[in-house]
Amino acid sequence: MASAKSRRNMKWWSGRLLGSRIARLIFASNLAGLIILIIGAMVLNEMRATFVVSKKTDLVGQAQLLSNLIGDEAAYGEPQPVLDDRLAKDVMASLSLPQSMRGKIYDLEGNLVGDSYFLSDRVIVENLPPLQDPDRLTVWSRSLSDWAVGVLSSFRPSEGDDAVRAISFEEEFAEALIGNEAASQRFNDRGQRIISVSLPIQHVTAVVGVLTLESNDIDAIIRAERTALIPFIAVAILVALITSALLTVGIANPLRRLASEADRIKSGSSSKLDLEKIAKRHDEIGHLAQSVESMTEALFERITANEAFAADVAHELKNPLTSIRSAVETAEMVQDDPVAREKLRKVIAQDVKRLDRLVTDISNASRREAEITRIPTERLDISRFIRDVVRTYEWLDHERNVSVGFHDATMDAGLSVRGREGPLGQVLRNLIDNARSFSPEGDAVTVTLQQGRQGSQTTARILVEDNGPGIPEDKFEKIFDRFYTDRPAGAALGNNSGLGLSIVAQIVATHMGTVVADNREPGGARFTIELPAT
Repeated sequence: MASAKSRRNMKWWSGRLLGSRIARLIFASNLAGLIILIIGAMVLNEMRATFVVSKKTDLVGQAQLLSNLIGDEAAYGEPQPVLDDRLAKDVMASLSLPQSMRGKIYDLEGNLVGDSYFLSDRVIVENLPPLQDPDRLTVWSRSLSDWAVGVLSSFRPSEGDDAVRAISFEEEFAEALIGNEAASQRFNDRGQRIISVSLPIQHVTAVVGVLTLESNDIDAIIRAERTALIPFIAVAILVALITSALLTVGIANPLRRLASEADRIKSGSSSKLDLEKIAKRHDEIGHLAQSVESMTEALFERITANEAFAADVAHELKNPLTSIRSAVETAEMVQDDPVAREKLRKVIAQDVKRLDRLVTDISNASRREAEITRIPTERLDISRFIRDVVRTYEWLDHERNVSVGFHDATMDAGLSVRGREGPLGQVLRNLIDNARSFSPEGDAVTVTLQQGRQGSQTTARILVEDNGPGIPEDKFEKIFDRFYTDRPAGAALGNNSGLGLSIVAQIVATHMGTVVADNREPGGARFTIELPAT
C-alpha cells in the first residue's frame, strides 16, 4: 500500500515538473551541460598523453639508476665484461621496488636472469581488516568508473600514439641491446595498461644485459581520480535537479497556469481570472499576469460597452420606427384630409431622415472604433494639424454663417503628440460642428492651443469655445453619453444622433487624454482636451 502511494506521489510530482515542454527543456538543458562536464571529467585522464609520458619519464630515471648500479656491482672482466647472474640477482633482491613496479634483468641472449616479483624475501605482516560489504556509494562509484572505461575504450592509445609507442617486448629488447633507451605501452591479458622501459646494463661502454622496469598502476590511479570525482558529480547533479525544479516551479508552472486561465476564460466559464498569487510576484511573470488581468478586464469592458451600445442602438432605432408605423396607420384614417396627410408626410420624412442619420453615425462610429485599434500612431505637430482642420471650414458652404478661427497660444513651441490623424481630426470636427450648431448666426467659434502640464507630463491643451446658450450645470458629464442630445427649440430632430460627443470621449481616451466640458464666463460652452505631449 505504501509503495503504491509513493508511486502515485512520484507520478504526481513528475507530472507537475515535467508536464510542459518548457519544463522538459529546462531539465534537458541543465542536465545536458552537466553530462558533458561529467563525461569530460571521466575522459580527461584517459585522453591526457602527458600522464603516460610523465610515468615513462619516472621509470626511465629509476631504470638509469638501477642499470648503473647493476653494471657496477654485477659485471666484471676485461676487455669483454660479462654479467654475473648471482650478483645481479642479489642487487635486484636488495632493491625495494614498490608493488606497482616490476623489475626484470635479461642477459644478452634474452634469458631472464632476475625478477623482482620472485627475488624479494621480505614478508610484510599486517592485520587484515574485517570482512564487510562495500557501501553503496563505493559500489556505485566503481560501477560508474568501469562503465566510463568500457564506453570510452575507443579513446585508449593505439599503436600509433605519439606519446609512448605501443611496440612488442622483442622490439623493445632489441632496441636496448644496441645501447638505446626503449619504452612502450601495452595492455596485458587482464586489460591493464602496462608502461615498460628497457635500458642496457653497461660495464664501462660494453652492454652486458638489459634492465626492464614495468608499471601497471596507471589504470588504478585513473580510477581513483574518477572515484574521487563522484561526490562532486553527485552534488552537481543534485544542484542541477534542484535548479531545474525551481525554474520549472517559478516559470513553467505559472505560464501553464496563465494558459489554462486564458483557455477557461475563452470557454466562457468565468469573467474573473484567478491569478492573484502570480500577479503579486515582482518579476516578469508577475508583470505578465498583471498584463493578462488588465487585458481581460479591458476585453470584458469592451464587451459590456458593445452590449450597451447595441441596446442603445435598438432603443434609438425603435423610436422613429414606432413614429413611422403610427403615422402610416393614421394616414389610412385621414385619406380625405389633405392637411392631415401633409402633416403625416412631414413626420414620416423627418423620422426617415433621423433613421438615416442614426444609421450613418452608427456606421461611422463602428468604423472609427476599428480604425483606432488597427491604425498605428504617429508623431503629429499639433499646431499645424489643428490649423489644417480649421482651414477646411473656410471653403465649406454652410446654412449658418458661423466662422471658425484658430489661435496658437504656445507661441510656436512646437508641441507634438502621438496619435492617429483620422480619429483626432474627427474629434476636432465633431466639437467644431457641435459648437457651430449652438452658435448664433454670424458668430464665431474659436479653437485655441495652449501648453499645459499634468504633474511632470507636458500636455497639449485644445479649447473649443462658442457663444451659444451654454450647457446646463447638471449635464456636464451626461452630454458625453451615447445618443444624448439637448437641442434648442426649433432645431431639426433628424440633424443630430447624439453620438458626436460620445465618439469624442472615446477617441480621446484611446490617446491617453481627457476631455471636459464647462461654460465660459461671458456665456457659451467650452470643451477642453488634454493630450500628452512628446
